[in-house]
Amino acid sequence: MPPDDKYEVEAYSSGFKIVAGIDEAGRGPLAGPVVAAAVVLCPDTKISGLNDSKLLSALQRQRLFTEIKCNARSIGISVIPPDIIDNINIYQATRVAMKNAVGQLDFTPELLLIDGPLSLDLKIAQQQIIKGDRLSNSIAAASIIAKVTRDRIMLKLHEQFPLYRFDKNKGYGTKEHTLALLKHGPCQAHRKKFGPVKRFFEEDLFGN
Repeated sequence: MPPDDKYEVEAYSSGFKIVAGIDEAGRGPLAGPVVAAAVVLCPDTKISGLNDSKLLSALQRQRLFTEIKCNARSIGISVIPPDIIDNINIYQATRVAMKNAVGQLDFTPELLLIDGPLSLDLKIAQQQIIKGDRLSNSIAAASIIAKVTRDRIMLKLHEQFPLYRFDKNKGYGTKEHTLALLKHGPCQAHRKKFGPVKRFFEEDLFGN
């Protein structure tokens, strides 16, 4: 079943007037940033096809990205680069990205619908929803905004570092990506404290 506006309707019925969905993209990759998005949808606007971004094709995501951009009341986006992820860890980097995305909205929401168990250091009511991108329209919209934004960043990183094929793997640890790491070592886009990447630095394989 695709997501719907059940959580949003319940929030409006409880007196909340501005509800934002929050989600992220890029917690698991070996390279590239983590990106979070906050989306406030208009209560009376219906966007057909909203779903968890991972369940959509690239073409579907692109179409919905444009439609969300045109119809949302407000969108906030935050990008946390690999060096910050290394400094504070991916969990905290994700929380910072989500908090910053809320701060990029045109107005302060009264309720945050957050994908997963994360809580944010904000004085705003929050509701954590496990698999929220498959249950809530506004979280699904946020997942699409975050995913498309991150994918575009990875395409630009591919132009800088073509050996790792970020255009195909988006920084995730595919076999091709891992083989490129073994052959060439990490680049500036890699998260130096993540799994296979960290090993290169611990063992000083490339003199880093």
